[in-house]
Amino acid sequence: MEKTLPVPDREELQKLFGPYDRHLKAVRQATCAEIVVRDGAIRMRGSADAVERAHAALRSMIETLTYRGELTPQDVEAFLTPEEAEAEAPKRMAGLPGKIFRPGQGVAPKSSGQAAYLREIDANDIVFSIGPAGTGKTFLAVAKAVERLRRGEVRRIVLVRPAVEAGERLGFLPGDIQAKVNPYLRPIYDSLNAFLEYGQLQRLIDGDVVEIVPLAFMRGRTLDEAFIILDEAQNTTSDQMKMFLTRMGSKSKIVVTGDITQIDLASGKVSGLVEVQALLKGIPGIAFAYLGKADIVRHPLVQRVVEAYEQKNRRR
Repeated sequence: MEKTLPVPDREELQKLFGPYDRHLKAVRQATCAEIVVRDGAIRMRGSADAVERAHAALRSMIETLTYRGELTPQDVEAFLTPEEAEAEAPKRMAGLPGKIFRPGQGVAPKSSGQAAYLREIDANDIVFSIGPAGTGKTFLAVAKAVERLRRGEVRRIVLVRPAVEAGERLGFLPGDIQAKVNPYLRPIYDSLNAFLEYGQLQRLIDGDVVEIVPLAFMRGRTLDEAFIILDEAQNTTSDQMKMFLTRMGSKSKIVVTGDITQIDLASGKVSGLVEVQALLKGIPGIAFAYLGKADIVRHPLVQRVVEAYEQKNRRR
């Protein structure tokens, strides 16, 4: 059997393997797996049990190194003892805030609607948050995701957004795929940066702890031990919504946010977020949190703008 892991850069690889490859030797000795670095990857070969243990240990070592910037022999020993590793994970995560997360940043609802929304996230595995702009739908979902990552309750945060233009045609955008989708995903970056120390977001992305991805790239995947957020979900079609919800793996949580008064889909296409309200209503483990004008926490004028457009729609 063989498994691989992507190689960190040279400096990180040295930290991962330890002085004189001390950490690497400990993994080899404990698992009896053959471990080599070749073709840009860490390759593990051996019996199924040996490879699985080596892969799990090295993956946990890489995650700890990404979070904390260092790796101790005690960490490696814990990862090579499954029972201890399981029990120690929350403790290791609890010591991270000073390194990665901004101190004092927590989840603080500013209205009764937001408080109810946060309770639904705690109580259910899939939550749909529907409401107008400025009600904190995305920000609170990101806050909960970061909170669970800090506690060690999830391994990853996956942030998803449909790449739908708001009534404009931007045409060709230069750069690689990341540069092309960044304009659509910028609001999610802003929410994440509110909870992270300066410069840490890119480090978490490079370590595959945080993934920010267009909805179209989700097909065929299964996401385990992840907090998954679909933002701007009013711009998903029925088929896209079904595809996204069925990506959910074990020990994962999904939060879907959107404003059904601002749908940018082509004429004649039904919004998946509109359809799902009737389709999934009443299923245990799935909840809907509705936010309104009273929950708007942006500039006070935002609430008046929302009211003005509501009156316009009523006159129609």
